[in-house]
Amino acid sequence: MESFAPQPPDDDPDSYVGLAAQEAERRARERGWSSVRHLAPDAIITMEYVTGRLNLTVENGQVVRCWAG
Repeated sequence: MESFAPQPPDDDPDSYVGLAAQEAERRARERGWSSVRHLAPDAIITMEYVTGRLNLTVENGQVVRCWAG
C-alpha cells in the first residue's frame, strides 16, 4: 500500500539564514513550502511538527535561524 502523506519540499532550511525576511518567505513559497512562520528570537512556540511549514526566526528583518516543521 502506498503512502500519500504530504512531503516537505526538498530544500535546505540553512540556505535561508542571512536573507531578508521578505526574500526568505518569497523564496520558500516558490520552493513549495505551504506555510512560512516568522518568529521573534526566543519566542515561546508550540513544537508540533507541521509538514510543509518553514519556521523563520527573524531579528532586525533578517533570518537568523530556520527549520522545517
